[in-house]
Amino acid sequence: MAKVKKAYFCRECGYDTSKWLGKCPSCGAWNSFTEEIIAKESSVPALVASHAIEPAKPQKVQDIECGKTVRLNTGNGEVNRVLGGGVVPGSLILIGGEPGIGKSTLSLQLALTDNGMTTLYVSGEESAEQIRLRADRIGIHNPNCTVYTETLLENIVAQIEAIRPNIVVIDSIQTMASSLLDSSPGSVSQIRECAATLLKYAKSTGTAIFIIGHITKEGTIAGPKVLEHIVDVVLQFEGDNNNIYRILRGIKNRFGATFEIGVFEMRDSGLKCVDNPSEILLTHYDQLLSGIAVGASVDGIRPYLIEVQALVSHAAYGTPQRNTTGFDARRMNMLLAIIEKRVGLKMFQKDVFLNFAGGFRIADTGLDLAIVAAVLSSYFDSPLKEGLALAGEIGLSGEVRPAPRTEQRVAEAARLGFTKIIISGYTPKPSKTIEGIEVIRIHSISELARHIFASTPNQELD
Repeated sequence: MAKVKKAYFCRECGYDTSKWLGKCPSCGAWNSFTEEIIAKESSVPALVASHAIEPAKPQKVQDIECGKTVRLNTGNGEVNRVLGGGVVPGSLILIGGEPGIGKSTLSLQLALTDNGMTTLYVSGEESAEQIRLRADRIGIHNPNCTVYTETLLENIVAQIEAIRPNIVVIDSIQTMASSLLDSSPGSVSQIRECAATLLKYAKSTGTAIFIIGHITKEGTIAGPKVLEHIVDVVLQFEGDNNNIYRILRGIKNRFGATFEIGVFEMRDSGLKCVDNPSEILLTHYDQLLSGIAVGASVDGIRPYLIEVQALVSHAAYGTPQRNTTGFDARRMNMLLAIIEKRVGLKMFQKDVFLNFAGGFRIADTGLDLAIVAAVLSSYFDSPLKEGLALAGEIGLSGEVRPAPRTEQRVAEAARLGFTKIIISGYTPKPSKTIEGIEVIRIHSISELARHIFASTPNQELD
């Protein structure tokens, strides 16, 4: 009987060793080694791609010829935006996200889009009948889309070679396995071997390959960290199962920038592109309400307006509550401390609740001013002026600092019909004047109250 060869792999970085270690010498992670079967003595040689790559030769920088890469149109405007204008032929793209967030729906929509290209959808998780049911719900528009249900890597590569598609979708990399390794699918060695083989095939043939990756309970993509280093593009699909909106965010992109996002709306017929996120994040009320402010936010280079909702009430118990939805609770506590110190309000006696419309998670410091305005509005139970937006970062001294890309925020507010916007007085003068909106500049939050309220604020809640 052939002897079985085993090794220990780090789940975080893929470092391998012949014995178990408590701490990984490569990445420093503790208790991250798992035992896996590598191969038997009778193993066949490693899989060799049918298209051999010529050995590279050293070249001087000035002698390297740069040809213009023609990107492939995926037929999805938001995906094209995040990728930087389309898919680069020969690229390996990893899509990660929580279970049920819509990764398979998004990838199947890319395969079913009729953009004149041949696509191959490989599924190791669903049967062909399940995929057909989802395709009927989404709508079949691409007659050149082929579905293949398989988990063995060698068979998948053979089918790709036979069909020669422009785009391949692998759902998911954790279910794929190579016969060259005896470890189970989803193990560190299998994920690394399958990803490396797919990358080699993509580079040698110019086939663009999308692979779907599961994530761990910590929110990171399952498998070794080396998986994210192997691929060309890493896309994170974010959202809340209780809300209908999803965000596709670029974490890594060798062919473009990573500051673009794509916004989608989950419907019964699949994911719909949201061209103007501001329209879905703003609510129109019959009358002005207290505790609501509109902040001009930027995610990457994409500006949008979002509704900030705050509720300030008496603390029923000794310790006041501080609850946030979609925002860092520690930063909210910092802003409340600044209000108490620089404005003089007794926030230590109040419960404060903060929420963003649409279930979005916001990390933009340029929304500090809108959050403080919403808290003040709820504290005094007085609504803000109609048609008012805010954009600014607040420092510990109470000064209002310029928000990144302030000019784009002002332009977005003007485009949506807002008549006034409050920004930092330290913001440099814009290169051009934006018509139709009054720009109010303040230097500290002590100046904020006299600019935001529609009428004289009510007395304090005490």
